[in-house]
Order: sequence, then structure tokens, then C-alpha cells
Amino acid sequence: MSTQTATPIFAKAPAPGFADPVHNAQSVFRSTMNALAQPGTVQQLDDLTLTPPAPLSVAATALVLTLCDYDTPLWLDPALAADESVKNYIRFHTAAPFVESPSDAAFALVSNTKLLPAIASFSAGTAEYPDRSTTIILMVDELTDDTGVTLKGPGIKTEKQFSISPAPATFWQQMQDNSTLYPLGIDVLFAGANQVAGLPRSTKITGLEA
Repeated sequence: MSTQTATPIFAKAPAPGFADPVHNAQSVFRSTMNALAQPGTVQQLDDLTLTPPAPLSVAATALVLTLCDYDTPLWLDPALAADESVKNYIRFHTAAPFVESPSDAAFALVSNTKLLPAIASFSAGTAEYPDRSTTIILMVDELTDDTGVTLKGPGIKTEKQFSISPAPATFWQQMQDNSTLYPLGIDVLFAGANQVAGLPRSTKITGLEA
């Protein structure tokens, strides 16, 4: 596992994080847990005044600041990994160590669906420790919970429609395959501009186009 161990010296302090770290993190955490407990239901993230460096969205940044710390290895997509302002911001506010391999990550931050590696390249956990899997934070332009693929499973009364835009060509098929690994498998948090939705490994996906 490759991690960042040196203490960086910042010529200029990164942009501020949460205005109210405790209250904001608690609010985002509740929304995140609701998103995973109710798959495909769009949760609004309110009262956030974050100004992260581009291309990070407010929602994606809020999730990283809430979920990541010095003990959660973080994988960045190639575009983010090459952006020092993004890395400095995340490092300054979370101290999360960066890793080079998706399979080593507790969390993965993907800024563009075109940069999402194969889902199978992330850690699905082990039989002894299924919780040692990767959670992907995937930035998207739109989240819609009244059209798209059909979701079924825990947290859904009967079935739920859900879609993201843009969606990688094989994403839903990969997530369908991922659900067959349960209790192993990865979980996904979709980050819109100021919204979040969840797709846990326990969710079954149907309604895929042939």
C-alpha cells in the first residue's frame, strides 16, 4: 500500500472546510446514512458553505470531510490525483492517506464517471471482514429518483426507480454483478451538486436495457 507519510508545507492554506465542523459533519453523516438505508432516495445537503477547489462539488467534498480521516486510505481518480490543489485541500482537512491502487482504498473519490475504473478493481472485503470494502464517492451531474433502473432490496418497500447522469456504459451491469457478492461487495455514494444518494451492495438492480 502506498500512502502519503510526509507532512506537507503549504505555501498558502487551502480553502476553509466546514463553517461549523461538528454540526455540519453530523448533518452530512445523517444524510449519508439515510441515503444508504433508503437506496435510490435523493437526500438534500443543506446549509453548507464549502468552497472546494474545482472540480470537487460541494456534496462530494462534504462526504470526504465527513467520512475520511487519517485511518481511511483514499484513492483519487487520475485527474484528481494529478491536481495538487485538490490533494492539498483533502490532506489539510482530513489527513487521509492517498493510495495508488483502488483495491487498497477504504474510500474512492471519482470526479467524472468516465474515470471510474471497473467496479471489480475495488476491494469487496473478505469473508472474515466484509466491512473492509471500498465505498465509492462518485460525482454526477444529476440524480433522479423517479425514473431509470429498478432497485429492490433492504430499505425499499417494493421497488424504487433511480438514475444518474451521466452514467458509465456498463455501470449498472457491474453493480448488478456486485450485488451477487453480498455480503461482500462495494457500496456507492452518488454526489450531485448538493445532493447525495446511496447504492449499497445489498440492493438488487433490474430493468437494464438489453
